[in-house]
Parts: sequence; C-alpha cells; structure tokens
Amino acid sequence: MNDQISQIAERLRGLREVLDLKTEDIARDCELSAEEYRLAETGEHDISVSMLQKIARQYNIAIEALMFGDEPKMSTYFLTRAGKGTSIERTSAYKYQSLAAGFMQRTADPFIVTVEPKPSDEPMHYNSHNGQEFNFVIEGRMMLSIDGKELTLNEGDSIYFNSKIPHGMKALDGKTVRFLAVIM
Repeated sequence: MNDQISQIAERLRGLREVLDLKTEDIARDCELSAEEYRLAETGEHDISVSMLQKIARQYNIAIEALMFGDEPKMSTYFLTRAGKGTSIERTSAYKYQSLAAGFMQRTADPFIVTVEPKPSDEPMHYNSHNGQEFNFVIEGRMMLSIDGKELTLNEGDSIYFNSKIPHGMKALDGKTVRFLAVIM
C-alpha cells in the first residue's frame, strides 16, 4: 500500500496507544469488526474515510489528525484555493481533497473526490457511516449504489442520502469522475 496509508495506520496505532485501548475496544466502540480495524493498523490495506470518521467522532478528534497528521486551527473561516486542498490518495482509484481541513469543530466534512475507472468485473467497495451525505458530480459520470439500488449520476446531478445505508460508487464510461462529497 502507499506511504500515505502507512502514515494513517501509524496514527491509528498511536491514537490507540495514547488512549490505552485494545484493538477490540476501538472496534467495539466504533462498530467495526476487530479484523477490519487490525487490517487498518497494518497499513497494508485501504482505510476508508468512513472508518476514519467513525473513529474521529467516537474519540472527539479531528478527522484531519488521522488523515493528514494536522490539527485544524481556524474558527472564523478557512479558505481553500482551487486545487490546493489537503489531499490523500487512499488507493490508485480514489483521491480525496479536503476543502475544510483547517476549520475547527466542523459540522460537515466537504471533499472533492476523484474516482478513476476500474475494470467492470472488479467488485464495488461499499461504505456506511453515521449521518448524511451529499454528492454533486463536477466532471464525468458515476454509478452510485445505495443499498443495492443503482443510480447513474451525470455531470451537474446531485444526491443527498442517509449514509448509514451501505453505498458505493464507480466511474462510468472508462473516464475519471470528480464529485463534491459533503459528509454530515
């Protein structure tokens, strides 16, 4: 796995050690399987943003501290210039660019998500997390599956949904898709 994933895994281990918790404690507290959490700490497997969000919310820390190693510092406003948001490539297929990484105590997490096309026979990865999510397609087309219902979103389309329901997405037409995701 890439270096950024290894760094996130290291921060997860550090958090667990500081809190003096066992992997089973974090898994239970964050409604994860113990195996899923153990794999995240190895740095050899993809770590979903939804998992990081569950952990951050459970232990009252900024998700940026886990994703990027930085704590937000702004409380009045935080400006992100075009193309300059703090980014992380979780895998070669997904890139997240945080648009509010420096703002403290946010009630929503906005990201520009870039999804590269995958072979049609590759299974879709599903996420679920507490709260709600808003997606707005900026470029390309994507298929969003929510609890087994497949929806095609074109450029300019948006969707708001209960993010506790399992959901996943993939780029269509063999082209990259970029969308705004706001997780609340």
